Amino acid sequence: MSVSFIRRIASPKKAFTAAALVAATTGMALSAAPAQAATPASASSAQAIAHKMIPDAAQFNAFSKIVERESGWNPAATNSSSGAYGLVQALPASKMSSAGSDWKTNPATQIKWGLDYMNSRYGSPAKAWSFWQANGWY
Repeated sequence: MSVSFIRRIASPKKAFTAAALVAATTGMALSAAPAQAATPASASSAQAIAHKMIPDAAQFNAFSKIVERESGWNPAATNSSSGAYGLVQALPASKMSSAGSDWKTNPATQIKWGLDYMNSRYGSPAKAWSFWQANGWY
């Protein structure tokens, strides 16, 4: 069915029906514009947030290397086998609630928790990165 044939159909309802038929027979999807769904923050915005929270370049770079390997800067990253979650792959994930109730969706909350964890357990993100390099985890 050609586009010119669809244009000749008088009724918009018939035109849509015909277009849907063409789309279905050619394997194309035809739908209304999708609603804007809430999506996790992009990797670049999560990195920008972390950069503001970690002004020291060496500490930011170390933090960034860990997060890149753990989650690819995806705040919704979930390890299917362990259940670790978020930018810093907290396990159990609910531990991040100590940094804020929005820990599941807010990269800033996840970054805060991750920094606190790295500082308390290793002394700094740079020391956490050294441990990660030696062990493949932190």
